[in-house]
Amino acid sequence: MAKNVNVTVWNEFVHEVESEEIRAVYPNGIHTAIASHLVKNADLSVKTATLAEPEHGLTEEVLANTDVLIWWGHTAHDRVDDAIVQRVYDRVQAGMGLVVLHSGHASKIFQKLMGTRTDVLKWREDGRHSMVWTVMHNHPIAKGVPDSFFIPQEETYGERFEIPRPDDIIFISSFAGGEVFRSGVTFTRGLGRIFYFQPGHETYPVYYQEEVLRVIENGVLWTAPDGMTAPINGHCPDARF
Repeated sequence: MAKNVNVTVWNEFVHEVESEEIRAVYPNGIHTAIASHLVKNADLSVKTATLAEPEHGLTEEVLANTDVLIWWGHTAHDRVDDAIVQRVYDRVQAGMGLVVLHSGHASKIFQKLMGTRTDVLKWREDGRHSMVWTVMHNHPIAKGVPDSFFIPQEETYGERFEIPRPDDIIFISSFAGGEVFRSGVTFTRGLGRIFYFQPGHETYPVYYQEEVLRVIENGVLWTAPDGMTAPINGHCPDARF
């Protein structure tokens, strides 16, 4: 298991500031709710960052000292500076882990890493229930997660989700309206591991639910760099035997 992992939980932190309804659910922000769980793991060192901070809180120094970045965004994707997106992209390629949550599927960074229109899917804000089904039980991200678990209120997502073929499909969700969705998938880009996890609409207390937080924690531990030696690229002398 990964140890001494530096985690940065990034949240645009716009809904919670502008909406009294959402602030009632997450009075200190979604990022704080997630971070408050992760700090219970002694192997994780956790800090947070938000959109309004200088350089969105993702300075070169912060990212250089981040092993895993968690990303939550929804209403302000277009306000994320392209230079910061490139900075995060480069760090993922170099080995930083990335956990993308819920509507972060439409973020600039996820689209750039996937190379597809990741905002193409079905959705409906109906507040009905969903079921998350574990379909790859032997994956480390599924450790300690039940075969299925119930989320009382959630935004409905549905296929087709325009992502490239995942390395692994760990979770599939079903919704009250009959939709299904690949809700927990992994990718590798360069030396970096990426985990996308769908549950977590801002108006519902999903990020207080034990199973959801367990999956996010497992995702952090799995995406953390594993000490892999970087490949040698560019011009190199002839390898003689």
